[in-house]
Amino acid sequence: MKIENRQQFLVALTIGAVALLIGVNFICQPLANLWSARSAQIKQLRAKVSAGKLLIQREAGLRSRWSLMSTNALPNNPSLAEQQVLKAFDNWSRDTGAEISSIMPQWKNDSTNYMTLTCRVEASGNLGTLSQFLYNIEKGPAALKLDSVELSAHDNTGQQLSLGLQISGLALIPQTK
Repeated sequence: MKIENRQQFLVALTIGAVALLIGVNFICQPLANLWSARSAQIKQLRAKVSAGKLLIQREAGLRSRWSLMSTNALPNNPSLAEQQVLKAFDNWSRDTGAEISSIMPQWKNDSTNYMTLTCRVEASGNLGTLSQFLYNIEKGPAALKLDSVELSAHDNTGQQLSLGLQISGLALIPQTK
């Protein structure tokens, strides 16, 4: 090669390399990033659509369950709700033979949509009566949830047990339109 052709070749090669560098770094890479971001967004939207379709398929069951839950929720009047819970505990203790020593209710206004009634309940009895008492609380129609259960023995043989419960009840606040 002649020197002139060599210089022209090197200039052309340098221009080509710079053009390739600019093309890769400023055109191809941003387009690849945009493409992967779009494909991730499409994947996320497809997942949301499929979840929405499943919700639509389960609509009847969810609505019936919500109506059952809302009808069994505690009244939004605190004194009426406490009275209902105390009456339920009294019925459960009479049915099972468990002796309730204390019930300490406390209200929390967690949201504009609902309030929770938290009760600390202390009861005593033998293992059979306390297990039946717990079963009745769990299977009862009231909107009550057992948050914690503590069981301890009063005697050395374990015949007399004490039960400490932390129970939450749900009271829905009706929405005004």
